[in-house]
Amino acid sequence: MTPPLLPRLVEPFELQARLGEVRLLIVDMSRRETYLESHIPGAVNLDYAALVRAEPPAQGLLPDESRLSELFSALGLTPDSHVVAYDEEGGSRATRLVWTLDVLRHPTASLLNGGLLAWEHEGRPLESGERVPRRSDYRATIEPSLLADKEWILAHLHDPEIVLLDTRSPAEHQGTVLRAARGGHIPGAVNFDYVNAMDRARDLRLRDEHALRRELSDLGVTPDKEVVVYCQTHHRSSHTYFVLKHLGFPRVRAYPGSWSEWGNLPDTPIE
Repeated sequence: MTPPLLPRLVEPFELQARLGEVRLLIVDMSRRETYLESHIPGAVNLDYAALVRAEPPAQGLLPDESRLSELFSALGLTPDSHVVAYDEEGGSRATRLVWTLDVLRHPTASLLNGGLLAWEHEGRPLESGERVPRRSDYRATIEPSLLADKEWILAHLHDPEIVLLDTRSPAEHQGTVLRAARGGHIPGAVNFDYVNAMDRARDLRLRDEHALRRELSDLGVTPDKEVVVYCQTHHRSSHTYFVLKHLGFPRVRAYPGSWSEWGNLPDTPIE
C-alpha cells in the first residue's frame, strides 16, 4: 500500500506544505458559488448531491457502485490518490466524502481540520475560478460491513454490544421537532448532537479528544462496542462517524437511510 501523504485529520499548515504533490487530490465540498469565488489552490469542486441517492422515503442513501465509479473517475481519483476533503460549514459535507471513500476501502482520505474557515483565517493562499480534473478509471467496490440498513438495525435492537448514536438535535431526538411523519428516536438510541464535536472558538475544528471521549463514554459510547450513527439523512452523522474513527473506535457503521426512512415508515418501533 502506498503510504499516506498526510494524517487523517490535517491541519492547514500541513496541507499547505504538500500543495502540488502529484498524488494529492484536494476536494472542496463547499457550495459551487463559494468554490468559484475562492478555494485552496488545486482543489476541485464536488457537489454534495452527487454523494447521495434517494429511494423514498429514505434520503441520503449511498449511490451504487456504477454511479460511484463514474463519479470518482470524473473527479480524477486513482487508488494511489490521497484525498483531502474540506467545506465551509464545519466539515459535515467533507466527512460524507471521507465516509464514502472509507466504504469503498480507499486507503487514504483526510479531513482538513477547520476547513475553509480555518484556512482563510490563517491567511493561507487561495485561488478563484475552476479546476477541471483529469479523468481516471476508478472502480468502486462497496464494503457492506460499514453500513447498516433498517433490517440490520431491527435485528440488533436489543444487542448489548451495539450502541445506536443519534446525532440530531435534542429536540429531534425527543420528538418535539418533526422532520418526518413521526417523531422520536430508534429505541435505545442515545443522543449526541454532532455540533458538540466542533470547537467554535477554533474555526470549527474538532474539540479536545479527551473531552470528546469522556462525553461519549458518559453516554455509553465506548470503543469496545460497535457504534451505529444516524441523523436525518447521514449528513450530520457522517461528521460523528469521522470523529469516532479519529478517536480510535474500531467498529463504526452508518445508517444512511436514518430518520428519513425510520421516521416515515408506519411500523418501525420508536421511542
